[in-house]
Amino acid sequence: MRLNILALGLLFGFAGPALAGDAILYDYDGSFDDAVFSVEDAIVSKGLVIDYRSHTGDMLERTRKDVGSDIVLFDHADVFLFCSAVVSRKVMEADPMNIVHCPYSIFVADQGGKVTIGHRDYPEGAMQMVEDLLADIATEAVSF
Repeated sequence: MRLNILALGLLFGFAGPALAGDAILYDYDGSFDDAVFSVEDAIVSKGLVIDYRSHTGDMLERTRKDVGSDIVLFDHADVFLFCSAVVSRKVMEADPMNIVHCPYSIFVADQGGKVTIGHRDYPEGAMQMVEDLLADIATEAVSF
């Protein structure tokens, strides 16, 4: 799936997801707030419920001086946590220890005005169902 998106992007001249270590990243052409709205909408449009929205960027900034740092990591960064009963059932029937990957998450980050949406790169096998779900959500979000 990921290769197909990348190949289409190269063929038609638009950017696909970029791989960065254990993350798959998507550039968002718009503001942080618009990206957050797009991600929320894409998650909900799949019939999923957002369990928690972590304001990770706020926490990192709030505690920056307390931990002895002067580095501002993000202008804004939020992480959305959610699950899919259907996908989770399938991946945990394949291997109950796939529970380690729950809940699933997608982040939105703003660094110097560059807004990025991203998610984990999951291991091969059953967890590719989760990665496909996250890729669908992220792709929908960046296409708004």
